Amino acid sequence: MPGGINGHGRVPRTVSRGALIVAGNEKGRDTLKLLLEGTVFRPAALAAGSGEARRLLLSMDFDAVLISAPLPDEFGLELAAFAAEQGLGVLLAVRDTLLDGVAAQAAAEGVFTVGKPFSRSSFAQALAFLDASDQRVRRLREENDRLRAKLEEIKAVDRAKCLLMERQGLSENEAHRWIEKTAMDRRTTRRAIAQAVFQEFSEKDGGGALG
Repeated sequence: MPGGINGHGRVPRTVSRGALIVAGNEKGRDTLKLLLEGTVFRPAALAAGSGEARRLLLSMDFDAVLISAPLPDEFGLELAAFAAEQGLGVLLAVRDTLLDGVAAQAAAEGVFTVGKPFSRSSFAQALAFLDASDQRVRRLREENDRLRAKLEEIKAVDRAKCLLMERQGLSENEAHRWIEKTAMDRRTTRRAIAQAVFQEFSEKDGGGALG
């Protein structure tokens, strides 16, 4: 199947996705790297603080961000919210004693939280939630993109029909059928034919029938 997508339009779990790891010390970064082994996520870059992480987020593509709070230049929730705004899955690890106070605020930002110290199993469970959420977001984006493209096509075709009616004297049904038939004959999309109509009428005042 092309593009590594299965028959249901989902990314197979064997496809690893890049994660940005953010922790204030090397031990914390190494721990998160180790815990990613055998999961759908792989370490794609490491950052020692919020400033470095933000620069990486603006210059590289990631699928998820893992943050071990606190960071040397901020607690970490602000960075987590920033990453979530970019549409990324975010997991924020905080001390157990702070978890209750942070979890609600993090959830409101679309950020998952896990308490420290954590076991491999609890971290794996948190990653599984992150993975499931990431998959849902991806599908919603794909559907939104499809609907947006469909809407743009409808708008373009309607504009082209108006031009054909106004400049060629066609009825609405005739203009619609002409666009449909021309798209089939040329093995292209209705939007491409609409664009061709725009271009032709922008290059001349009128003239003979299109076709």
